Amino acid sequence: MFNYDFYLVLPAKKIFMDIAKTRTKTIALESYGIVDAKVNYQLSPELLHQKTIENGQGVEASSGALAVNTGKFTGRSPMDRFIVKDDITKDEIWWGDINKPFESEKFDQLYKKITAYLSGKEVYARDVYVCADEKYKMGIRHINELPWSNLFCYNMFIEPTDEELSAFEAEWIVINAPDFLANPEIDGTRQENFAILNFTKKIAIVGGTGYTGEIKKGIFSALNFILPVDKNTLPMHCSANVGQDNDTALFFGLSGTGKTTLSADPNRKLIGDDEHGWTAENTIFNFEGGCYAKAINLSKEKEPQIYNAIKKGAILENVIMDENGVVDFADTSITQNTRVSYPLDHIDNIQPGSIGKNPKNIFFLTADAFGVLPPMSKLTPAQAAYHFISGYTAKVAGTEDGIDEPLPSFSACFGAPFMPLHPTRYAEMLSKKMKEAGVNVWLINTGWSGGQYGVGKRIELKYTRAMITAILNGEFGDYTYEDYHIHSVFGVAQPRKCSGVPTSVLSPRATWNNDEAYYKTAFKLSNAFRMNFKKFEQFASEEIRRGGPQRYAF
Repeated sequence: MFNYDFYLVLPAKKIFMDIAKTRTKTIALESYGIVDAKVNYQLSPELLHQKTIENGQGVEASSGALAVNTGKFTGRSPMDRFIVKDDITKDEIWWGDINKPFESEKFDQLYKKITAYLSGKEVYARDVYVCADEKYKMGIRHINELPWSNLFCYNMFIEPTDEELSAFEAEWIVINAPDFLANPEIDGTRQENFAILNFTKKIAIVGGTGYTGEIKKGIFSALNFILPVDKNTLPMHCSANVGQDNDTALFFGLSGTGKTTLSADPNRKLIGDDEHGWTAENTIFNFEGGCYAKAINLSKEKEPQIYNAIKKGAILENVIMDENGVVDFADTSITQNTRVSYPLDHIDNIQPGSIGKNPKNIFFLTADAFGVLPPMSKLTPAQAAYHFISGYTAKVAGTEDGIDEPLPSFSACFGAPFMPLHPTRYAEMLSKKMKEAGVNVWLINTGWSGGQYGVGKRIELKYTRAMITAILNGEFGDYTYEDYHIHSVFGVAQPRKCSGVPTSVLSPRATWNNDEAYYKTAFKLSNAFRMNFKKFEQFASEEIRRGGPQRYAF
């Protein structure tokens, strides 16, 4: 299935365990239906790195990182994600195009086939935890067909101590076989690849795809059901960091909006870059033990923390490198979704324990390719809930087949593909917590200015960083006419000035130099917001409904 004859570059990983170190515990997989398999249990990252190279499944870059090719799939396949519909899920899941039901009998049938496929093979098993907060920690057992998939699990989840491992109990099982292909006509899948969650049996199975993101997002999806339903805890698709005064900031955003980049701040400690919980005890905790960052156009100058994290132990996915092992991060000949995974300790300034307090500021990030949203604006509680449910960004030419001009993209809660419950349940939890904590919420446009994509240009990262820094430093106070302008279409409050940012940059209309074209485009986007929100209106409170843009025709 996979073609490993390619040039890639690999960087960074944390210090490996001693290669000579052995674990006294071993496990058998017969209870899962995997028989006569050679089980490599809890191998060190160095051994997994070496086995990948020995198997011809990856190469080592000049930085020491491991580079792999994930095959046909270089990203998630949302249409091939399913949830078993049974007594636990039938009345709780928000069924539809995102959460597609799967029959219990079909799951059992497919499970037997994938475990039979792995029987007699060399496989890689790893016990890890999710959720950094001890009150919510949950054991996960991963069974992987490929060594680098198992290394990904080492990077991305929380590794047990030897003492924890001796008494480890797995609450969920994840079985991952990239080279196993389903038969859609028999197995009930849409095509040969699949990712299926079974909440009753607490099993996730992933087959037919080597893209490692399916592994982590499967567990994220499970937690997005378990935490709010059973633990009164809000799961969030966001990054988080902590300042010197222990002030926590959250960064929500879809792929390409800058969530990982902006939270990797040398002046603040990173809690995590993607998935967090907000507890009833008013703490923020990371789900993971690592980062999974986009690598496209990565540079040491713009993103030093991520760039420096690409070292021995990191895994680069689908990148291109030259004959000297140097990665060309601008080369997207395999995919625009090039990735790197690395453990948290590859970054110097990590928050101890990966836990923070209630946030003081929340940032909703959007890459507005229409170029009409302000680069920074303050939201009311109603607007915050509305924009959270909307989860807006924009797709541009080249990101998907058939896209030739900017296209609005809405993903509820900034992570709809991973949210099993109705989006309003998460939004109401977030709104309640924001009010109780007195959080300031900001909409940050990291997209285009001076015109839409193809005409204007993307807002410079240095300006976006300056805006974030000014907010975190407390530069902006309450609403006043002198300090804020209320946007006439979206109703958000735009600061009139910001340290380190030219005043002209703060007004999207002024950057266009064409008011008629600007407002026509702004009305077009506002109508897209309202059309998208229609499917949530009957479930949303009156306050949330008031948080949207004004009604305009064009």
